[in-house]
Amino acid sequence: MLKILLMSGDAGEAQEIYYAKYRLEEEGWLVHIAAPEKRAFLSVVHDFEPGFDTYTEKPGYRVEADLGFAEVDPTAYDALVLPGGRAPEYLRNRPNAVTIVRHFVASNKPIAANCHGPLLLIAAGGVKGKTLTCYPDLEPDLCAAGAEFVNRDVVVDGTLVTVRGWPDNGPWMREFVRILKSTTPV
Repeated sequence: MLKILLMSGDAGEAQEIYYAKYRLEEEGWLVHIAAPEKRAFLSVVHDFEPGFDTYTEKPGYRVEADLGFAEVDPTAYDALVLPGGRAPEYLRNRPNAVTIVRHFVASNKPIAANCHGPLLLIAAGGVKGKTLTCYPDLEPDLCAAGAEFVNRDVVVDGTLVTVRGWPDNGPWMREFVRILKSTTPV
């Protein structure tokens, strides 16, 4: 059975956390949610309102973390999921979070990153020379880190799958599941 690590925390995007978790569990795979601490955290819902220049944020669901980052052994996992929301903005400043992500990058294990999730990949040095997408306002961040930004629903570069945000959840998990089935022993 595949073991997949999903990393998030307070202000992680609810639709990206739960869609990925349930879609991967639907395949019969084990998904552990890791956060800075093993506790419940509050997710958020980012939405787009007419007349607003950027997304709005509303409270989401409470999410129970299975593990704190200090408890994570990344070698025990076959793949990594990085949902967006605001969580990646502060997680990229947590050395143990960056160390976990760096393991998946260095090992070339499958990674699925959504919306602001690539901020963790940037912090781990995992985007240089790659082609990715993300929330479009992060294009300057990706380019400054040496990546090529493409504004489309899903971008696959090797074992890395990226999308712009929760409206692209379907293509995100479709491609990630395809990669997991083709590159990881079942």
